[in-house]
Amino acid sequence: SPSPIPIIETPDRHMENEVIEFDIGLGGGGEGDDGLDIDDDDDDDDEMADGSPLPSAPGSGSGVGVPVGGSGSSTIDLYIPEGDLDLEPYEGMEFESEEAAKAFYNSYARRVGFSTRVSSSRRSRKDGAIIQRSFVCAKEGFRNLNEKRTRDREIKRPRTVTRVGCKAMLSVKIQDSGKWVVSGFVKEHNHELVPPDQVHCLRSHRQISGPAKTLIDTLQAAGMGPRRIMSALIKEYGGISKVGFTEVDCRNYMRNNRQRSLEGDIQLLLDYLKQMHAENPSFFYAVQGDEDQSVNNVFWADHKARTDYTYFGDTVTFDTTYRSNRYRLPFAPFTGVNHHGQPVLFGCAFLINESESSFVWLFRTWLMSMSGRPPVSITTDHDSVIQSALIKVFPQTRHRFCKWHIFKKCQEKLSHVFLRHPNFEADFHKCVNLTDSVEEFETCWLSLVERYDIQDHEWLQTIYFARRHWVPVYIRDTFFAEMSITQRSDSMNSYFDGYINASTNLNQFFKLYEKALESRCEKEVKADYDTINTSPMLKTPSPMEKQASELYTRKIFTRFQEELVGTLTFMASKVEDDGDIITYQVAKFGEDHKAYHVKFNVLEMNATCSCQMFEFSGLLCRHVLAVFRVTNILTLPSHYILKRWTRNAKSSVILEEHSTDLLSCYLESHTVRYSTLRHEAFKFVDEGARTLDTYNVAMEALLQAAKRVALAAKNEGRNSMPNGRAREDPASDGGQTGYAGIDQQGMGRLLSQDDMDKRLEELSRELDYANRKCEVYRANLLSVLKDIDDHKQQLSVKVHNIKLSMKESL
Repeated sequence: SPSPIPIIETPDRHMENEVIEFDIGLGGGGEGDDGLDIDDDDDDDDEMADGSPLPSAPGSGSGVGVPVGGSGSSTIDLYIPEGDLDLEPYEGMEFESEEAAKAFYNSYARRVGFSTRVSSSRRSRKDGAIIQRSFVCAKEGFRNLNEKRTRDREIKRPRTVTRVGCKAMLSVKIQDSGKWVVSGFVKEHNHELVPPDQVHCLRSHRQISGPAKTLIDTLQAAGMGPRRIMSALIKEYGGISKVGFTEVDCRNYMRNNRQRSLEGDIQLLLDYLKQMHAENPSFFYAVQGDEDQSVNNVFWADHKARTDYTYFGDTVTFDTTYRSNRYRLPFAPFTGVNHHGQPVLFGCAFLINESESSFVWLFRTWLMSMSGRPPVSITTDHDSVIQSALIKVFPQTRHRFCKWHIFKKCQEKLSHVFLRHPNFEADFHKCVNLTDSVEEFETCWLSLVERYDIQDHEWLQTIYFARRHWVPVYIRDTFFAEMSITQRSDSMNSYFDGYINASTNLNQFFKLYEKALESRCEKEVKADYDTINTSPMLKTPSPMEKQASELYTRKIFTRFQEELVGTLTFMASKVEDDGDIITYQVAKFGEDHKAYHVKFNVLEMNATCSCQMFEFSGLLCRHVLAVFRVTNILTLPSHYILKRWTRNAKSSVILEEHSTDLLSCYLESHTVRYSTLRHEAFKFVDEGARTLDTYNVAMEALLQAAKRVALAAKNEGRNSMPNGRAREDPASDGGQTGYAGIDQQGMGRLLSQDDMDKRLEELSRELDYANRKCEVYRANLLSVLKDIDDHKQQLSVKVHNIKLSMKESL
């Protein structure tokens, strides 16, 4: 708000019944301004709509520069307006009112090329009525950098200094007859004037007329944004200069119009929320108010939203699409992704005030409604105010800007590049989405901006500096529940698609809001039904695929199945082995330059891939699955099955405790046993093959172990449960656990606990020996098969080359 208006008494005997009043900070058309500008900084009166100073080339103004000065004084240029002198102010000119005088001077300023504002006024001490008013060029005076309002606050967007001490002005005072007469007029300016084709950018001349407002309201109700509306207005009026205002003015008018319409109906929303809370006490809502008790922002979350957050609240999207000004309602939902990959709601807000403090209030209120548990990651639009608020409320949460909103903005900001270079969009997409490392992205970006000569583009530099918040190579180490880096998330701006749109008003909102919730709930029920009551078609004989089909929901299994089948086109080759961790290079045949690297800890069954798909989406990639294939890992280890993707995501049973699934337990335990034995067998083979003596000893041990394993296998069905646990022998004394064993002569006898332990130890050694021997045979066989395959490929290439050479010779 403007600074307090100082009242200055004057000792002049002719003004003893008067006071002088100075209007400070009334730029932008003074009292008649329609509130079209976002900032009330009175130093931007002569700035373009985008905040840049008006261009002023020598001789481009609509005035004549005259050098003035004499001896002992510096020479200055006075710019005298040219034009129809009959329409020029003069002392003694009369007006019916103060507003008529102001409108005349502003009209005169538009014709000659400068902006005006109200400077000072004089009031009567008798009744306080204004008796004199001064209108000045917007460049009058100088910016006061010592003002308290600028000295005590941080200026986030410093404006260009535009006041240069211009003396041009018009002063009027009231007569006894009630008319206003010009008492002073200064024609000359000390700055260049603005040409006619740029006058519409000056603040005092940027006004939206009544017909234009009507057209904007109509087009906004039809769902059009400010850019398209301005295009329609320019076409309707025959040029931007004839429209009389800029796109910024149109955008601000639409925003203010939206807020005014909501403020009038806000009680409807509050009544609805109170009713919902009365019907269900777990329905949460909160209202932020000002000191004057006016409503600023509103947030609510129903019971289902709060419950769903406990299952799927690891990643959240805060959708502020309404801020594009296409939407009449400032409606911002919090959404996520459920176990079917469908968008799920975590709460909603109406944002009348969009300050940083309001966003901080909103995020803290939302967090409180969700039991104080912050998400792992959150996605928002690219906005510095939202980012600052998130840092204060969610310091540990990974923040990402919506990449697809940035791509859409890119089409607007770089439209000239898109038009001149048809390949730019594909190159930009490739640089952002298809680079596999930070180094590759940085190199590709540098090449891109140099190739299209856009290194100095301000908006492009802004998003590059923010690259760690939206470019995939920087953020895919964090979970965002996206199935693909190159595909748009279903949760972003889609929960209310088909229900709430740009033309929805508050009266329509409640019914459409509830319809959207019902539709989403029905879709989730349908997906649950399909998952439980239908079986997917398996494409491989892999136990891992069968296991996944029984654990994952239908959509998630389909995505996993794509990765599993994709392993058939990849080859995994061991490139490094330091004992505990083995590194594999995974690539398609003949594409070693596009290889991925998987580090695999055999004992811990832990694998990490350079593509980081599991970290980003929660599903294993085809590269890790290819390594599992060559290392004979038959089923998915439990720590690679995220419960949030399974059909039991909403159950209270933890996935790792599913002891009733005997098949899964058996397969998983078999995988662990197999991998452990295989790891130990390799060590045994290395030691046994060193010399002939160690080889003979090793072979003898393997033969003995083979016999013992065969014996153990023969009695496995009678002596152990399917999951490998020993049966209790009811005949044993004191309830002790017994074990039915067979001695070396084949005679059955009951073993004591000590005998059983010894027997188990012997069988374990025999089993170890047998497995090592089998692994050696298997390794040799795989090696031979690989050599045969490589030789076959080489022969195929040679035959192809021979055929080509024969064709050329003929």
